[in-house]
Amino acid sequence: MKTPSYLVPVLAALALAGCKKQADDSATPAANTASAAPVAAPAGGWTEQVTRTAEGGYLMGNPNAPVKLIEYGSRSCPHCAKFDKEGVPLLKAGYVASGKVSYEFRDFLIHPMDLAAILVGQCNGPSTFFPILDQMMADQDDMVAKLQALPPTFQNTLTGSPADQATKWAEALGYIQFVGQRGVPEAKARACLADSKAIDAISQQMNDSQTKYNVNSTPTFIINGNKVDNAYDWATLEPALKSAGA
Repeated sequence: MKTPSYLVPVLAALALAGCKKQADDSATPAANTASAAPVAAPAGGWTEQVTRTAEGGYLMGNPNAPVKLIEYGSRSCPHCAKFDKEGVPLLKAGYVASGKVSYEFRDFLIHPMDLAAILVGQCNGPSTFFPILDQMMADQDDMVAKLQALPPTFQNTLTGSPADQATKWAEALGYIQFVGQRGVPEAKARACLADSKAIDAISQQMNDSQTKYNVNSTPTFIINGNKVDNAYDWATLEPALKSAGA
């Protein structure tokens, strides 16, 4: 598909997008009282098994798990960071490790800097995807401090292609150095920021998420193909997982 000429601000300024799960009329997962049996894990355990999906997400765990969890999240969303800190460790230890639940994270843009964070965060592929994601979530306070310190004229520099704008955000907020400290050489990070095909894929993923699941806020959780109502943290998500048979 052709990338919109002003992808970054257009996607970031979606009228209904926001960093918090909103109530809607989507279906919740059907109850399933038959709990799935544990599945034998490969060497290293299921939580070390990470693959990229055809939809552009990154899946941790057993790809054939009977309960499939998808999170649409933003790397600049405080609610996503809270879930990453409080919920993901429990999800991994109690559900993904057993092979009964797979966990797929799909990046969703809600703020102008998100495209830059996604491009460098995905740059090394599956091997470092979740560690870098976790560390970006944990680093949100520092990112916000850098954002607030930008001069008022910074917005005027955001001209050119989406790749040009993403690079300016990455330079301004230190994303290139951030991933550089985590095994992504600067030249590789800059190449990822300039990757127009990756930007097209992110744009397509945004379109698909809204068409298929009406995603308009983060975090949004999908269990076995059904959007979960009013789930935005571990306390509200775990009952839905159990209801689905986890």
